Amino acid sequence: MGYLSTGSINKTRDGTAYLLNNGLKFNVKKKDISLNFTNSWVYGRQRSNLTNNDFSTVLDFNLYKTFPHFYYWGLANYNTSYSLKINNQLLTGLGIAYNFFDTKEAYLNISNGILYDNSDLMLTGDVRDVYHTFRNSFRLAFRFAVKESVVLESSTFLQNSFEQGSDYII
Repeated sequence: MGYLSTGSINKTRDGTAYLLNNGLKFNVKKKDISLNFTNSWVYGRQRSNLTNNDFSTVLDFNLYKTFPHFYYWGLANYNTSYSLKINNQLLTGLGIAYNFFDTKEAYLNISNGILYDNSDLMLTGDVRDVYHTFRNSFRLAFRFAVKESVVLESSTFLQNSFEQGSDYII
């Protein structure tokens, strides 16, 4: 379990600005399961105007019960963000994953699953985009280290809506 709180306060003749970052996380790792629960809150003001009031909570787990290198995953993620104009966003899902390599020098993983996306976003002006959809969630993750001095790392997602082909997240 861990808690982290950081922040900054800037005061000038033109005004005051501050930004506070708070995070709380809890992890459990056993032979057959790993579980992560993370919460973060960012709050900020500049010249008495609200700039950030962003909250995110994520619960994810991996279940290692079958073949070597293969596992099941689950995810629940909730976001609300003043700065990004997200009124509410809920993502939940389940899937499968496979590790081709999992060493200190090389890691290669693919996963695929189904996500439910329920979002309420602010577009330009007062226009809201409220929707829900099921998505396919494909991920390619890798990390390759060369003598611990050069590391190439990526976690890339492609999340297509089953209902509308033009609705996808990369």
